[in-house]
Amino acid sequence: MKIHQHPSPNFGERRRGEIPDLIVIHYTAMGSVDDALARLCDPECEVSAHYLISAQGELVQLVADKKRAWHAGAGAWGACTDVNSRSVGIELANDGRSPFSARQMDALDSLLAKIIGRWSIPPERVIGHSDMAPMRKFDPGQRFDWRRLALNGLSVWPESGTAQATDIAQFTVDAQSFGYCATGEFETLLSAFRQRFRPWADGPLDATDMSLISDLAKRFPVDQPLLNT
Repeated sequence: MKIHQHPSPNFGERRRGEIPDLIVIHYTAMGSVDDALARLCDPECEVSAHYLISAQGELVQLVADKKRAWHAGAGAWGACTDVNSRSVGIELANDGRSPFSARQMDALDSLLAKIIGRWSIPPERVIGHSDMAPMRKFDPGQRFDWRRLALNGLSVWPESGTAQATDIAQFTVDAQSFGYCATGEFETLLSAFRQRFRPWADGPLDATDMSLISDLAKRFPVDQPLLNT
């Protein structure tokens, strides 16, 4: 796996001596990979990521893993509220509407395996931007193949169990146990969950939602050793 170096000035030190224990996947939502690269390296934009992968599978590193890239912004996963200090950010060149190419996904698989191995990151801590910031973000979007990552041991996927009666309060508790921050309207939380695990589902909370989030909460309770602020 060849990684091209294109340093961005937009980074800092990880706070409190943190090391990466999360990986956050994004899409660029821009017209071209060159446009994305220019933005991620523009000091006035104050945004960056550790890696950028083109649709052709070309991989660029912008910020060293040990440094704090500015990709996540406001949001949380479990008790972690400074996601930038605890994560590696990966941008996929995609407009948010198009399928992700096979070459791009192959490159992502290889990169994830390398980062997970280097930092001993559990697959359940590979998340999307929309998972940690459901009030304001939608990436990597409905077309991203999370199940593929899970089959390759690079993320997780729920198993369906016994159908359960719908219960908004219980769904919220289970979603928080998995890692979601249940702030704002319930519909926002449900939408973030479905975007990742049931991307074409619609309508009110149903028994399938209940079964899947219950399984995730039981098998992959979020790691909260420290309450970061």
